[in-house]
Amino acid sequence: MRRNGVTVCSNCGLAGIDGVGLGLIRHHERLAKMFDMWCLHIPVQDRTTFQGLVEHVERTVKSESSRAPDRPVYLVGESVGACIALAVAARNRDVDLVLVLVNPGTSFHRSQLQSLSALLDLVPDPFHSSTPQLLNFLTGNFMKMSPRFGGAGQALSEVASGLLPSLMYLADILPKESIVWKMKMLRTASSFVNSRLHAVKAQTLVVASGNDELLPSRDEAERLRGTLKKCRVRHFRDNGHKILLEDGFDLVTTIKGAGDYRRSRQTDYVLDFLPLSDDELEKAIDRDRLLTFATDPVMLSTLPDGKIVRGLAGLPRAGPVLLVGYHMLMGFELGPLVTGVLRSTGIHIRGLAHPFMFNESSDQLIPDSSNYDLHRIMGAVPVTAVNFYKLLSEKQFVLLYPGGAREALHRKGEEYRLFWPEQSEFVRMASRFGATIIPFGVVGEDDICDMLLDYNDLMKLPFYDILDKKLNEEGLKLRYILILF
Repeated sequence: MRRNGVTVCSNCGLAGIDGVGLGLIRHHERLAKMFDMWCLHIPVQDRTTFQGLVEHVERTVKSESSRAPDRPVYLVGESVGACIALAVAARNRDVDLVLVLVNPGTSFHRSQLQSLSALLDLVPDPFHSSTPQLLNFLTGNFMKMSPRFGGAGQALSEVASGLLPSLMYLADILPKESIVWKMKMLRTASSFVNSRLHAVKAQTLVVASGNDELLPSRDEAERLRGTLKKCRVRHFRDNGHKILLEDGFDLVTTIKGAGDYRRSRQTDYVLDFLPLSDDELEKAIDRDRLLTFATDPVMLSTLPDGKIVRGLAGLPRAGPVLLVGYHMLMGFELGPLVTGVLRSTGIHIRGLAHPFMFNESSDQLIPDSSNYDLHRIMGAVPVTAVNFYKLLSEKQFVLLYPGGAREALHRKGEEYRLFWPEQSEFVRMASRFGATIIPFGVVGEDDICDMLLDYNDLMKLPFYDILDKKLNEEGLKLRYILILF
C-alpha cells in the first residue's frame, strides 16, 4: 500500500560509518505513516564498493519512479549515505528526487576523520576490536605502546581523543578491517560526489549538527547551500554527529518545517498538510508560553443570540469559516490564537501568510529562516487566490489579515489602525462557498510596549531598503488577485 503516494528510500542504514541503519530507530514509525519505506543496510563484512552501492540504490529509485512517475522519491542519507544520495541524484536528473542529507560526508577531506583514517592504516595486525583495546587506541594509549610513530603520535592522539565520544560504539560492532574499509569508502564517496555537485538538480534539505565531533557539518551545509541549486539548510546547534539517535530531534518535523514534504511534483501547501503530532503542538505552545504568561490573554466569543461569553462557545464547529482580523504589533496574537483555538476546540485554523515565508530566496536573505518553520508545521499557506479557494473548498477554518504585513509592522502613532483595502474581494470568495465570516479583534497588544524604531527609521539604515525590496518582490496582494474569481 502506497502511503500518501510517496516513496521514501531511506539510506539511514548506511548513513553512519557503522552502516547498520541505527538512524531509523527513532523515526521509522512516523515516517511509515507518510511514506513507503526502504532501508539500505550494509552488513559488517560487506565489501561492496561505493559505486556498487550507488547502482543498487539507483535501481530501486528507478523502479519506484517508473511505478509512480508523478510522485517524488525521497532519499534520506547520513554521512556516507548522503554521498550516495547525491551521487544518485547527479546520475538521475530526470527523476523527481527529494534529498535529505544529515551531516553529509562530503566534507571528509576537511575533517578529523581523514586523520583517523590515515592513523588506522598504520595500526599493525593482529588488531582486536574489543572495547578496551579500541578505546586505548582512540585515547592515545596505543601511541605510548608504539614510540616508533615519533612526534606525530601526540598530534594524532589528540585528534583521536576528540573523536572518542562518537566512536565508542564502533568497537562493539566493527572489526578493524571494516572500519578501514568504510573510511576508504567515505574518502572515495566524498571525492566522487564533490566532483559532480554541479549535476545535482534535486530538491535538497541539509540537516547540520553544530556540535558534530566527526565532520565540519555546519560549514559544509553552508557550502552545499551555495553550490546546489535547490537547497535549504537547517542547523541544530547543540546536536552531535549521531543526531538521528538523539532525543529532541524529529526528522518528520524537520522535513515538514522546511516545507519539503509533498505528494506530487509540485508542492501543494493546502493538500500536503499533515496534522500536528502531540509533540509539535506542545512545542508550538511552548514557543509562546512566555508571552502567554506575561499577557494572560482572555478569549471571548459571541453566541448566536448576541450574548458575549468567555471562551469559544460561539465559534462554529464546522467549516468553511473565514476569520478576518486586525494584525496587531508584530502579529504577537497569532500564536496564542491558533494554538488556543486548537487546544480548546480541536479546530485547526489555516492561516494565509506572506509568500516570503515559503520561497527559497528567503533562506538566503534571512539569518535564520527556520524561525518560520513553525508556521508551516501549523498549516500556514502562501497568500494566493488559489490557496484561498482550495481552503474554502475543503471547508477549512481560514485565517486572513487583510492588512497584511503592513498592518503588523505599523509605525509610530498607528496603533489600532486598519490598513484594509477599500474593495474587500475576499467577501465574494467566502460567499461563493457559503462560508461563515467571523470578524475578530484584539485589545491590549499594541499597548505592550513603546515603539523605538519603525519602518521609516529602518529605511534610513544602510542597505535595508535593498533587503526590504528583495523580501517583497515575490509578494502578491490578495486584494488584487481575488478579483480573478
